[in-house]
Amino acid sequence: MKVAIYTRVSTEDQSTDNQELALEKYATGRGWDIIAAYKEQASAWKEGHQVELSRLLSDCRNRQKRPDVVLVWALDRLTRQGPAAILNLVNTFRLHGVRVLSLQETWTELPGELGEVLYAIIGWVAQQESQRRSERTKAGLERLKKLGKTLGRPVGARDKKKRSIKVRSIHARFLAPRGVIQ
Repeated sequence: MKVAIYTRVSTEDQSTDNQELALEKYATGRGWDIIAAYKEQASAWKEGHQVELSRLLSDCRNRQKRPDVVLVWALDRLTRQGPAAILNLVNTFRLHGVRVLSLQETWTELPGELGEVLYAIIGWVAQQESQRRSERTKAGLERLKKLGKTLGRPVGARDKKKRSIKVRSIHARFLAPRGVIQ
C-alpha cells in the first residue's frame, strides 16, 4: 500500500519530528510503502496557510503521485476549522480514492457510515479547543494590558522573517466545483 505521511505543527519554533517517527514506525510495521512526506509548520486554523496540505491534495489528483492512504498523527493536524472543514477534506481525499487514517483516532480504519459522525465530532472538538485557547490568550493579554504592560512589537520595528506570497485558500482551490473560475 502506498502511503503519504502528513505532519503539522502550528509554529516554526516547533518540530514535526515526533509525529514523523511515530507515523513512519506505524507504516513500516504494516509493510506499507511511504511514497511521500508532507511537513507543515503553519496554523490549521487560518485558511490558506497550509501549503503542504495544498500540495498533498494536488498530488492526490495525479495518478503517478497518488497514495492509497494519507496517514496523520491526529485529525486536528489537518484542520481546526470545525466539522464541515474536516468532512470536506476527508471527502475530497475520498473522491480521489485516498483514505485518511489517524494514528490517534484508530476508528478511522473502521468501515461504515459511523465514520462521518465521528469525523464531524472530532472536527467540532478541534474547533472548540482552538477557540478556547484563543480566548485564554486574549484574556491573558487583557490582564497584562490592565497591569500597564506594553503589548506588541516596539514602534518602528520590522519583521525579520521573510514573507511569501499569500497562498489561496485550500478550500477555495480544492473544494470548489470544477469549471468554476476563481
